[in-house]
Amino acid sequence: MAIYAISDLHLAISIDKPMDVFGWKWSNYMEKLKINWLETIKDDDIVIIPGDISWATYIDQAKADFEFIESLPGRKIISKGNHDYWWTTHSKLQQFLTANGFRTIEFMQNNSYNLGSVIVCGTRGWISPGDDGFGSDDRKIYNREIQRLELSLKSAPVEDGKYIVVAMHYPPFNSKKEPTGFVELMCQYNVSLCIYGHLHGESYKNAVVGNNNGLEFKLISADYLDFKPIKICEND
Repeated sequence: MAIYAISDLHLAISIDKPMDVFGWKWSNYMEKLKINWLETIKDDDIVIIPGDISWATYIDQAKADFEFIESLPGRKIISKGNHDYWWTTHSKLQQFLTANGFRTIEFMQNNSYNLGSVIVCGTRGWISPGDDGFGSDDRKIYNREIQRLELSLKSAPVEDGKYIVVAMHYPPFNSKKEPTGFVELMCQYNVSLCIYGHLHGESYKNAVVGNNNGLEFKLISADYLDFKPIKICEND
């Protein structure tokens, strides 16, 4: 069993939101995603999808997008992105899954997943100090997101030898590639790998990938990965 990741699916089955206006990579993107997913993911694999899942505004409007995700192999762990306007309370998210018979989809919100030798934690994140336009309102959201990441990390069992993965939507660095409080927190909790999305096109240049501050970082935006989930680790 392997663990994969991909973010920023930006599904739009139920609404008119053409993505090819964002560049040639997005042409026929859902078909690319489906083909690559079927070629890569097995039923016993796990796929982490940290944010920007669907362009739907309300949870019921997202049903067709979730039917698409449910139809694909693997267990999917989903967390929130900045465009997931459909996101609602934990209880309503669970009711949505149950009502529609979605059995391979789970949500991560202030919690963590113990997957054997691997633990997955995470939060959405936000723009960071040092980013253009970062103001007092952003500071409040930023601080709250750091608290949510710590809640997720604290919920994980403390066991030696565990490989800890943090999944964020926003990068844990500002646009100057300076580490933020998210990185400091991950260092405190001995995180091994941080995966994140949100960056597209020209913004790839702002990504931090590889080893930094003793952690490994991967950018997993769907267009950056050419719509093919990337393996991040094996799971015993």
